[in-house]
Amino acid sequence: MCSVIGRVGPARRALAGTLRLGASTEGSRYAASESRRFYPGLSSRVDPLRAPSRSYCSRMALTEGLLFRQLFESESSTYTYLLADTETKDAVLIDPVLETIDRDLKLIHELGLNLKVAVNTHCHADHITSTGLMKKRLVGLKSAISKFSGASADIHLTEGDKISFGKHYLTVRETPGHTDGCVALVSGDQSMVFTGDALLIRGCGRTDFQQGCAKKLYNSVHQKIFTLPEQCLVYPAHDYLGQTVSTVGEERKFNPRLTKSLEEFVKIMNNLNLPKPKKIDISVPANLVCGVHQV
Repeated sequence: MCSVIGRVGPARRALAGTLRLGASTEGSRYAASESRRFYPGLSSRVDPLRAPSRSYCSRMALTEGLLFRQLFESESSTYTYLLADTETKDAVLIDPVLETIDRDLKLIHELGLNLKVAVNTHCHADHITSTGLMKKRLVGLKSAISKFSGASADIHLTEGDKISFGKHYLTVRETPGHTDGCVALVSGDQSMVFTGDALLIRGCGRTDFQQGCAKKLYNSVHQKIFTLPEQCLVYPAHDYLGQTVSTVGEERKFNPRLTKSLEEFVKIMNNLNLPKPKKIDISVPANLVCGVHQV
């Protein structure tokens, strides 16, 4: 079991902030195509990053002494999450993207944080992780990814492992289906879950490449994520419609795919007929070696 110092802290209101970057023209086109991947039937005339309204969850993270930031990368519509203990300044970064490494490091330095672990929820196919280069710029930083991802890292995660930072920690729940090496990361008080691509807001990751399996994904979400408390905040790795957060209760009730029966879900996922991600041929080889292949 992996551990980097910490215990569960009591609960009370803490600041949660979101930094969102404006989408470039290329990023907008990419996000539009990606939204059709996860939300088939959406009109191609709709630009999800310029939608007239954005959907938010009004509830904030409720953990004492926790600093939390949600960061956005526009080309791949990826969310990166920064969590830190406000006393010790120890921090964890989830799903960092190569293109935003300078932004992320600047924020970490400005806040005076000691980044302990940079973790990827799976081996991404749509962007290159920045964990490898980040390790070269931050002394003592460790990379982490699932044991079943096939990727190199300092820490290989398995079910029940804890990633600690100060008095806080994230618990690993294995959620294969989108890939064999997908994990969800649950905060110690179960008020937040970082779901990677397994569960998106009103959607889910595709299952037609990288060891994808619709039946595995359905069971993973229902057994490992939908069993969390209803009010647990859901933070996905991507969103293509401007949504930032959901809850387990909302997704149990409103997710248009995962509220179906297993048989219906498998049929839906097996008939999406999606094009492969445009960066898969460069992203996967790079991410298998912590993002430093030919970078």
